[in-house]
Amino acid sequence: MREILGRRRRLLRSDGKSELISAALTFATEWRWPVLPGVTTHPQGHSRCGCPDPDCTVPGAHPFDPGLLAATTDERMVRWWWSNRPAAPIILATGSTAPCAVSLPALPAAHALTALDRMGMRLGPVVASPARWSILVKPYSMEQLGELLYAKDFVPGSLRFHGEGGYIALPPSETGQGPITWQRAPLPGSASPWVPDVEAVVDAVVEALTRTGVSAPEL
Repeated sequence: MREILGRRRRLLRSDGKSELISAALTFATEWRWPVLPGVTTHPQGHSRCGCPDPDCTVPGAHPFDPGLLAATTDERMVRWWWSNRPAAPIILATGSTAPCAVSLPALPAAHALTALDRMGMRLGPVVASPARWSILVKPYSMEQLGELLYAKDFVPGSLRFHGEGGYIALPPSETGQGPITWQRAPLPGSASPWVPDVEAVVDAVVEALTRTGVSAPEL
């Protein structure tokens, strides 16, 4: 009997769906990040989204039903969502008390992170999809972001800012664009992970891209 129970536990740990609910509960209850389930991909085509928009550009990587305002840290709600939709991607509602994010295309992001390491820039978690990487930052207001961008001579046009009212998909989600993973994982067993200020990240990323010679058209 013990052997059977042991095999069952191992199966649950290796089941991606079990990983999703476990991760969603960690984000919500331990880190106090508001989350909600994203749209699953279309059953007839993994690269298609399950939402009504046939031209959806982020298949499976966005909220739909429920909408973004439903994001919560409530354990019972999170458990109910992923018990009923075990394959649903985990969507973080950015802003307010939750981390925000700065994202850029994957290739320039890889160059930028290498350069930031050489510069000694401290980063928190970095979320990666096959297309874009997202650097998590402290919450900021639209006024702060506006002042930051206004003060800069140049900001790459493909930098995206996920602040209040925004969202990103979190690991270990699977979307139509591929798996969502940690490029830089939070420290194991940590409380809510440390994240840097948005100004420090934008300054360092722009400088790193300039140093590595990644031009604006590449971005």
